Amino acid sequence: MAYKGAIDIDIQHCKGCGVCVANCPTSSISLSKSVNGKGYNYAEMSADKCVGCGACGIVCPDSVITVYRIKTE
Repeated sequence: MAYKGAIDIDIQHCKGCGVCVANCPTSSISLSKSVNGKGYNYAEMSADKCVGCGACGIVCPDSVITVYRIKTE
């Protein structure tokens, strides 16, 4: 059974530190070229390769990432 992952990022509270980008094993996260209300380039899902491992959510110092895993057939 395979899983497809997805992440939800609270972009208004993301400080764009890049820790999630560095720890994503599938390179599915990048920093946006846009900025949030505080002037930070926030993290965003950039590729559809996410497996829902949760590494990004674990290492995020501000706890702004929620990870979802969906069963695929």
